[in-house]
Amino acid sequence: MTDQAAPGALIDLASLPNLRDLGGHATRDGRTVRRGLLYRSTELSRLSESDRAAVAGFGLHTVFDLRTAAEQQSQPDLLPEAITLIPCDVMADATGAAPAQMEEVLSDPTKAASLLADGQGMAYMVGAYRQFVAMPSGLAAYHRLFSTLLEPGTLPALFHCATGKDRTGWATAALFMLLGVPDEDVRAEYLLTNDYLLPALKPVFDMFAAVGGNPELLHPLLGVDASYLDAAVDEMGARYGTVESYFADGLQLDAAAQDQLKGLLLE
Repeated sequence: MTDQAAPGALIDLASLPNLRDLGGHATRDGRTVRRGLLYRSTELSRLSESDRAAVAGFGLHTVFDLRTAAEQQSQPDLLPEAITLIPCDVMADATGAAPAQMEEVLSDPTKAASLLADGQGMAYMVGAYRQFVAMPSGLAAYHRLFSTLLEPGTLPALFHCATGKDRTGWATAALFMLLGVPDEDVRAEYLLTNDYLLPALKPVFDMFAAVGGNPELLHPLLGVDASYLDAAVDEMGARYGTVESYFADGLQLDAAAQDQLKGLLLE
């Protein structure tokens, strides 16, 4: 379906926004990320019948759900048959604000104003991205994601969180950095969420405005910003030095496992 698409191109399914094949990106050593093996998206809880058939056409074997247990229970994925669902709760250890805890803010303009005004929304997100790297649950979740990709029969696979931008965005960026995708392409792919997701979230902005909220307050939460990715990369560098050390010492995927990932995902 995406063989001729540009790297990072949107796969346009109305009930599954922000859906992309991770393939097609060139690496610094002249290889290319294989197409048709790994996808990213929003949650699959609203899949229409026709879109479920389209997803089934990808031949997926596995879906990784990076959401919290509460999110998974309240909005379970609607998966085609014969796909294995693997929960990977990145934010299980979170004690403060996190992307998984947006609902109350979105429904209460007064709370939104008190929590998100004067740059607080961006600071909130920057802190969350640092947590992805620092928290034990983040390390465990991303370990489970990347180590399971190495198991026979896992691929093709899709991973997602709620809106497919933060927990999913870091998973994609970290993997691309490991594979050798140039930093500028990693960042550009990450920022595509603003093109693909924000238009799909127009009803959320409209509803917030209808109850008296200022939609501009929501942009830091519902979009992405380069500073968020920079925060995670900075946290990774401070704790581990390199992306290879992050995978080895943080995610417990040694050099042999890293080479195996590259062998699976690069051509």
